[in-house]
Amino acid sequence: MNEHPLNDLIEKALTNIKTMVDVNTIIGNPVETANGTVIIPVSRVGFGFAAGGTDIAGKAPSSASNSNFGGGSGAGISISPVGFLVVNGDSVKLLPVNSANTTVDKLIDSVPEMFDKVNGIINKNKSNQ
Repeated sequence: MNEHPLNDLIEKALTNIKTMVDVNTIIGNPVETANGTVIIPVSRVGFGFAAGGTDIAGKAPSSASNSNFGGGSGAGISISPVGFLVVNGDSVKLLPVNSANTTVDKLIDSVPEMFDKVNGIINKNKSNQ
């Protein structure tokens, strides 16, 4: 028994989507600067897919190549830059592309820096005792 043409339609569409979207689309290739800092681009990727078909009522086809099937598929993709991960030694920071950060975003970004300062104060107090 021959496979339904809709299966082939969906398989071809999904194969094409796989070629468009891979892990390097989301987390880009790292770039190392002369001073050893590594910069990694980060993007947001969204995609959608739809396929459909119908067997058209009427007389039976005379051969497999002359079927009464009608169908179509479509896909869309959206890629937007989010920011850059900057790795310098033990420090990792996210530099967002969109500068319109909310207060919560600013607080979250400052948490690692606050921990470093608190650890410095604690270590300083321990060494003075």
